[in-house]
Amino acid sequence: MALKPTNEYSEASIRVLKGLEPVKQRPGMYTTTDTPLHVIQEALDNAADESLAGHGKKIRVVLHLDGSVSIEDDGRGIPFGLHPTENAPVIELVFTQLHAGGKFDKGKGGAYSFSGGLHGVGVSVTNALSTRLEATTYREGKVASLVFAGGDVIEPLQVRDQASGERKSGTTVRVWPDAKYFETLALPMAQLVHLLRSKAVLMPGVTVTLVNEKTKETQNWLFKGGLLDYLMQTLAGELVIPVFEGDGFADAQHDNFVEGEGASWCVAFTEDGPLVRESYVNLIPTTAGGTHESGLRDGLFTAVKSFIELHSLLPKGVKLMPEDV
Repeated sequence: MALKPTNEYSEASIRVLKGLEPVKQRPGMYTTTDTPLHVIQEALDNAADESLAGHGKKIRVVLHLDGSVSIEDDGRGIPFGLHPTENAPVIELVFTQLHAGGKFDKGKGGAYSFSGGLHGVGVSVTNALSTRLEATTYREGKVASLVFAGGDVIEPLQVRDQASGERKSGTTVRVWPDAKYFETLALPMAQLVHLLRSKAVLMPGVTVTLVNEKTKETQNWLFKGGLLDYLMQTLAGELVIPVFEGDGFADAQHDNFVEGEGASWCVAFTEDGPLVRESYVNLIPTTAGGTHESGLRDGLFTAVKSFIELHSLLPKGVKLMPEDV
């Protein structure tokens, strides 16, 4: 079939998408659109980054009766003063600009040495794809709040003094995901629970809570022992050999890595039961794996293979493959 020629292609044909328009036009480029889980995770990851930076011990997620979700933390609270160059409150920029946040300045004086995330668009995507978003920050003896709809400010920043009994610092984000961008608004509960539990695992000593107003259930996770605790609770079969656990982190003298960079690992071998394999980078689940996961697997394979060869344990004609390990 011959296509009809299109109309004129001129200077006026070029459209520049401003603000959060690109997210609304092509949400699938920025998030998963089957359920709102990932946009909720963006707010959750911000709370987790505060704990990762050593400024929070509690994260609370509430599933409200009206379908909204709120994420609370006791971190430092998002700054609400005017940005030095953008002429808008910082908290407003965080929720309305695609590449605005405290995670980009990793040098001395930056707010975060390490943080989760890949593309730097963050919670502004959550805001763009919500019918309503309420952000409240507690810091410097004040409570600052503002409200958005579809990514636009509908109630400008209001600042008041903290009342007695209010938490001293932290952030609360309440989100109403917009049904037109998602196949369903129902959150996959098993995935959400797994995500919250993993945050508690990766931040020993931090309490993560999930409150479901519909079922009136509250779940709490706190792992003092981190990875080992988690793995032992997850494994189904009996251990064949003791758990292999370790970690390695760079100090200030390291040439190739930033101080604090490194890895922790926990490996167990069982006779039976389903395969348990999970990996994370900066508290974010890496379900597709990556060099961190393949590196560990290669290292394990090389170690086991070397031991078998050293002790001549392999029968003739049998070749050991990585998946055997």
